[in-house]
Amino acid sequence: MAKKLTQLGQAVKTPSSPNKAKLESVPNPHTDADYVVRFTAPEFTTLCPITGQPDFAHFVIDYVPDKAIVESKSLKLFLVSFRNASGFHEATTITIAKRIAAAIKPKYLRIAGYWYPRGGMPIDIFWQEGKLPTGVWLPDPGVQSYRGRG
Repeated sequence: MAKKLTQLGQAVKTPSSPNKAKLESVPNPHTDADYVVRFTAPEFTTLCPITGQPDFAHFVIDYVPDKAIVESKSLKLFLVSFRNASGFHEATTITIAKRIAAAIKPKYLRIAGYWYPRGGMPIDIFWQEGKLPTGVWLPDPGVQSYRGRG
């Protein structure tokens, strides 16, 4: 007889669009310290607004929290909500950055969007807001420039 597994957490539906996705925050557990939080999303997918074909990106999101931090499950659901949405690389990258900034109002936020090539040309989008606090170590995003098959 099969053993019934206990499910932890709750099932959550994927938002139907980025506009319907809720990006949640929780209180920063260490408001007495400045530190960097990094989210890496190496398998981001959205649709080309011209062809409807999939576009893929690797995002590195770094921020120094103030009073709130991003709740990671809501960020994952927010990012996956782009899978059936369309937008130019620039618009998509900056939309993600602005939504995070609005949700948590960080001291510093940097997003690096490395878009995989279609038509032979990768596009990289970089955006930042705020000032990195003195003495905070911000590592390099660690993503190599696209070289093709070299």
